[in-house]
Amino acid sequence: MSNLVNQRAPQEGLRVCVTNCPTLIVMVGLPARGKTYISKKLTRYLNWIGVPTREFNVGQYRRDLVKTYRSFEFFLPDNEEGLKIRKQCAEAALRDVRRFLSEEGGHVAVFDATNTTRERRETIFKFGEENGYKTFFVESICVDPDVIAANIVQVKLGSPDYIDCGNDEATEDFMNRIECYKNSYETLDENLDKDLSYIKIMDVGRSYLVNRVMDHIQSRIVYYLMNIHVTPRSIYLCRHGESELNLKGRIGGDTGLSPRGKEFAKSLARFINDQNIKDLKVWTSQMKRTIQTAEALGVPYEQWKVLNEIDAGVCEEMTYEEIQEHHPLEFALRDQDKYRYRYPKGESYEDLVQRLEPVIMELERQENVLVICHQAVMRCLLAYFLDKTAEQLPYLKCPLHTVLKLTPVAYGCKLESIFLNVEAVNTHRDRPENVDISRPPEEALVTVPAHQ
Repeated sequence: MSNLVNQRAPQEGLRVCVTNCPTLIVMVGLPARGKTYISKKLTRYLNWIGVPTREFNVGQYRRDLVKTYRSFEFFLPDNEEGLKIRKQCAEAALRDVRRFLSEEGGHVAVFDATNTTRERRETIFKFGEENGYKTFFVESICVDPDVIAANIVQVKLGSPDYIDCGNDEATEDFMNRIECYKNSYETLDENLDKDLSYIKIMDVGRSYLVNRVMDHIQSRIVYYLMNIHVTPRSIYLCRHGESELNLKGRIGGDTGLSPRGKEFAKSLARFINDQNIKDLKVWTSQMKRTIQTAEALGVPYEQWKVLNEIDAGVCEEMTYEEIQEHHPLEFALRDQDKYRYRYPKGESYEDLVQRLEPVIMELERQENVLVICHQAVMRCLLAYFLDKTAEQLPYLKCPLHTVLKLTPVAYGCKLESIFLNVEAVNTHRDRPENVDISRPPEEALVTVPAHQ
């Protein structure tokens, strides 16, 4: 099956170039400086663009080993028991890094620990060299007390370490915990560390210092990290209003809205107005159905060609029944691997993810945005923000006439689904149980939604 899929030439410039040499990303910085926030976002991004990545958080190893957290005294530099346990946890994490990168086919490992001393960083760098990894350091530095305070409130007070503590007690303990590291903390130095590859991030994105970017993956990492921010905002995702082709169960095409689709556009305008969103930007594709939906808002909007729906190639404007009748092999191959399957003369979801990367970068740079798009496009964007796998992505439910509100929080995204009370046809098709090429048509079509 894979040979049939892969023999089709990918679209120019859409493939991710992955080096054969694995990369070890080492997080550096004091607690409450945004290291874990950055490492989780970076891991999510790299996996989304198709680079197998895993995060190794030494703090979680410590929590797994020491079931009950007592106080900051565990982190005192003269606490021999604490030092022994923390060293044990770091070694366990590095063993897992080696297994992931050297045995399990991983390409990038994100090692998240305090790593505040030069000696400790040299040990990890040597570990990388011995195992044939390229090492890239990411240091998060915060001097703004407001940023530090916000990090403590948003992240650490929700930590399992403080699940039974009041806010004041947790804050005091965590501030003492930070002090345990301060005296030994050594920042990456422009002269002493001039041969290392690294990026320094000041106050979670106010300024940056980049040194010796060595390859494609490190370049992608730097570009991504220089675009993210922590400003409170919301991202609204919705599909266009119901289209004429939606009613007929036909995929793709470029028709206008149905009567119910036009009613949804009016409801969307009322909903957005009621939200009273500050400086909202509206983006659409270049297809009629998204443009007509946006026109009803009565506000400026920006058209993005990259937001156009997935190209179904020879299957454009066909029903699933017609695809099964005329292209049964293609229909079965798509069910077997929907993420990587490429329509003849069209695209795959994997292609679509690469096409949408500039949208993700711009969404990370912006504040409040409404994206009016299409089912496959919305699935790709949603998978990024909700950290869904390639296997889950093509089956995410993105119903018509429903707004998904995404609000970034400490380590992920809060999701709210708002149905705007305008009925629409169902376009979601679950994966059928029988995906064999020789299956009878009735089994191939069992999950096809009803249509005219």
